[in-house]
Amino acid sequence: MSQAVDIPGYRFGDPSLKPSPVTPDEFELLKKTVLFTEEDERYLRMAGDVLEDQVEDVLDLWYGFVASHPHLVQYFAGPDGQPIGEYLQAVRKRFAQWILDTCRRPYDQQWLNWQHEIALRHHRTKKNQTDGVQAAEHVPMRYLVAFIYPITATIRSFLEKKGHSPEEVEKMHQAWFKSVVLQTALWCYPYAKEGDY
Repeated sequence: MSQAVDIPGYRFGDPSLKPSPVTPDEFELLKKTVLFTEEDERYLRMAGDVLEDQVEDVLDLWYGFVASHPHLVQYFAGPDGQPIGEYLQAVRKRFAQWILDTCRRPYDQQWLNWQHEIALRHHRTKKNQTDGVQAAEHVPMRYLVAFIYPITATIRSFLEKKGHSPEEVEKMHQAWFKSVVLQTALWCYPYAKEGDY
């Protein structure tokens, strides 16, 4: 993860980030709700080793998916309706690191704070600010939630490529699935009305 310091806009661990409004106790209950355990943490680390040299292939697949759906690619497009290439590339670098962070970072307060920052960057609160672009100002929450499926379903074939047993692949896949649901639940925070989250 040492390359992360070279990624523009990547601020994991930055003490100036706004603290997550989700308390540690609330986060523990959220983890219990998705059945996230220490075993999942172990299998996510295994998944990180499996995925590390496949990250660009994963992103090629995911970016191809987004590019093939105009209703999704519009969130990376400028006022002229054309995708902003430098924005797509900047986000791609952070997305690559997100894959590794999902698998390897401890889910502690720094991680929670970073999840909140990611949430704000999809919401009108901070969308476009990191990269200084004029793209759509807000990603609707429905797409954050809906994206759980493609991000989870498509990762399995990559987890199968390093010779692990079917049981190990399944456990890595389930750990990934739980983490993606957990993160998406955190990303929904700025979309909720005061007192509703």
